[in-house]
Amino acid sequence: MSKKVWLDGNLVPAEHATVSVFDHGVLYGDGVFEGIRIYNNRILKCATHVARLFESAHSIRLTIPYTAKEITDALYETCKANDITNGYIRLVVTRGAGTLGLNPFTCKRASVYAIADSITLYPKEMYDNGMAIITSSVTRTHPAALSPRIKSLNYLNNILAKIEAIDNGVMEAVMLNSQGFVAECTGDNIFIIRDWEGVKTLITPPLHAGTLEGVTMNLVIELAKKAGIPVLRTDLTKHDLYIAEEMFLTGTAAEVIAVTKVDNRVIGDGKPGPVTNQLLAAFRELVANAPED
Repeated sequence: MSKKVWLDGNLVPAEHATVSVFDHGVLYGDGVFEGIRIYNNRILKCATHVARLFESAHSIRLTIPYTAKEITDALYETCKANDITNGYIRLVVTRGAGTLGLNPFTCKRASVYAIADSITLYPKEMYDNGMAIITSSVTRTHPAALSPRIKSLNYLNNILAKIEAIDNGVMEAVMLNSQGFVAECTGDNIFIIRDWEGVKTLITPPLHAGTLEGVTMNLVIELAKKAGIPVLRTDLTKHDLYIAEEMFLTGTAAEVIAVTKVDNRVIGDGKPGPVTNQLLAAFRELVANAPED
């Protein structure tokens, strides 16, 4: 059975789900998107994802031709049509078809589509044993050039860092900002655990470092606080990563995954640490019930 894609109000076979070659999403990466998880037939933090989509679109003056409820209904309709009860949804809004110039206002109507499918970002053994990553030489796009809080289709910055990771035999890379502080990884947020003023603390970069405000990131922060684990958002350097007791990444597609080596430096004892495992277990318990918001 052919997969179905929700495209501008209709479910169409995947092989016929197309946008114009004149679409500014294709020509210039002009658009926004969301990656969303569905667990047990419930979309995790659906309202949060849809709200972020509309915020990203508003920030770049892109009008989404549907209401938030219509978008939400479309997500569930797409999952049902593809028999996806546990999987991944990619929701995309492009600027729409226009002329061969940069002017976005020649595009009369945005195009919206949703894909529902299964996804495995990393192999199971990495979730069990942790993963190795590198620090990329590719600098994170400056927040004054493009706000990381806009989840845009412009991912070439991240892709170049991803290529560097793959060339070095790993699957993920840390990206530093123009000041040399840790921003995020190519597709995930990053956390470390270490003693901070004598207390074992969960630490992650602040948003001004060039960090996407991740939905899974915020969920993990909430889980840590509920568990009584102090949370700190502060600038981190490569040195802070190297001396961390534990490290893990979060993302909608990645979920929660331990990091056990950075730039060939072993993190902790080289195994997923106790705080990481505690938060992973709490996350799995949360998504088993998949609160929609």
